[in-house]
Amino acid sequence: MKNALQATSVGCHNCAHRSKSMFSGLCAIELAQVSDNKSCTRYKKGQILFHEGTRPLGIFCINSGKVKVYKLGTDGKEQIVSIAKEGDMLGYKALIAEESYGLSAETLEPCTICFLPKSDFLQSVDSTEDLSRRLLKAVCHEMGLLTESLTHQAQKPVRERLAIVLLKLKDTYGMDPAENGPVEINLTREDLANMVGTATETLIRLLHDFKEEGLISSQGRKIKIENPQGLANQAHIY
Repeated sequence: MKNALQATSVGCHNCAHRSKSMFSGLCAIELAQVSDNKSCTRYKKGQILFHEGTRPLGIFCINSGKVKVYKLGTDGKEQIVSIAKEGDMLGYKALIAEESYGLSAETLEPCTICFLPKSDFLQSVDSTEDLSRRLLKAVCHEMGLLTESLTHQAQKPVRERLAIVLLKLKDTYGMDPAENGPVEINLTREDLANMVGTATETLIRLLHDFKEEGLISSQGRKIKIENPQGLANQAHIY
C-alpha cells in the first residue's frame, strides 16, 4: 500500500543530523520540549507531505531521506524548486506567515520525517532567540537562492543550467558513505529536467554529452559526478 504510513520514534537528543538543523542551538530543556511534542513517521517513496494551497498545521524535519519541493505550473507540469535532505526543515515559512503552502513536497525515497505541531513550534520560536535568528537567516538565504535561480533560468543556456543543477545536487546528496567516492544522484530524468527547466529529451541528450566528456557516469537513473571542476567550468563558475 503506497499510502501506508508507519509511526516510529527518533529522539531529538539522538538525532544524527541535529547539528545541521534549525534546532541545533536549543538548550537541553528546550530540546526535550520539542522532542516530547513531535511525532515521527516513516514514509515510502512518492508520498506527499503537503500540497500547495493547503494550510500548514506544523513543520516537518527530515531525519533521513530526500524530499522534492515543487510548484505546479498552469499546464500541470512540476517545477522543482529544491531537494531537501537530512536536517532540513520544511513548511515553516508558510506557517510563520500564516499563509497557505506556496509549494508541495513529496518524498523521493523512503524517508523518516518528524512533525512538530504549529503551537509547539511557534512557542519554541517565541521563547528561543537562537531559533528565531536561524529562521530569519534561512529565509534570507532562500530568497537569495531564488533570485539566483530565476536569473539562471532567464539568462543561461540549458547546458550551463544543467551543470549548475548537478553541482547543487552533488552538495545535497553528499559523498557516498560506503565508497567515499563520486557523488551518486538518484533522480528520474523527468524530475531532473524539471529542475533545469528543459524538456526531458534535451536533458537526456545533454547528459549523454556530459558522459562522453567524462564529467559524469550513469547506471540506470543514478548519476555519479566524476569531474566537479569540469562541471564548474561548463557552468562558468571559477
